[in-house]
Amino acid sequence: MNGAAMFKMTLSMAIFGSIGFFTGKTGIPAVELVFVRCICATLFLGLCWFISGQHKAETWKKREVIQTLICGIFLVLNWVFLFKAFEEMSITVAISIYNLAPIFVLILGSLFLKEKMTIISLLAIIICFLGSIFIIGIENFNSLTDFMGSGFVWALLSALCYAMTMLLGKGINELSAYAMTFLQTMIGIALLFPFMNFAEFYGLNGSNWLYILGTGLIHTGFVYYLFFDSLRKLSTVVISALVFVDPVVAILLDTLILDFRPSTLQSIGILFIFGGIIYTLIKQQTNPKMEV
Repeated sequence: MNGAAMFKMTLSMAIFGSIGFFTGKTGIPAVELVFVRCICATLFLGLCWFISGQHKAETWKKREVIQTLICGIFLVLNWVFLFKAFEEMSITVAISIYNLAPIFVLILGSLFLKEKMTIISLLAIIICFLGSIFIIGIENFNSLTDFMGSGFVWALLSALCYAMTMLLGKGINELSAYAMTFLQTMIGIALLFPFMNFAEFYGLNGSNWLYILGTGLIHTGFVYYLFFDSLRKLSTVVISALVFVDPVVAILLDTLILDFRPSTLQSIGILFIFGGIIYTLIKQQTNPKMEV
């Protein structure tokens, strides 16, 4: 077991778990925050890419570049929707729903990649669906207005876009992780620029800018560097386990610092969701076609 790689992966997941806390302190909306994040990631990871010399060894294939750019669109939308969910609901609830992505991979894989859906897989999906209802609160399903204002739709869209990112990322074998992310964040800058409201940056204080730059440089640039540097040195089983460091840190920060207290139904919903996700991840280890 590569101890250094495990430490880097664990650290990257722990840092990313605090992104919801940072997001609430930036003082700017989701689109503007993701735009800054894309700029910081492009500069930071682009620099790492060139310093490492990996850019000289890249094999550029038109199909992979196009696939990477489409993947980048879903990655950026995933960030925007997740940050919008943070604006409407607690970090714990948003992160729990966001981590439904592997379940969406299972569903989409069954629909479009003709991967077999077993009875147990269907049961896992139903359990996660019930967990989602419990965690968002049954009362929010009484009217369309309450439902749309709950943030549930944004969190669900972020999970769906993350699942699309994982599925589209399959089959990209020639481009390095640095090249992929550089292209994806570049497309993010181009995609979000027309929607930017630069007036949102006026009147921000030093603390706001500290959290904004922290989200861009630390949660995007540094975290992705640690993630990519360790990714190919660890087994899929270890990676799948360490991914849970992210939601655990997010939920701990939400409950210990932001004083979020889930209701009994929400607690049951969280257990349902992560129970279904754990089963899905275990299934991916036994079925190579499901690996993402």
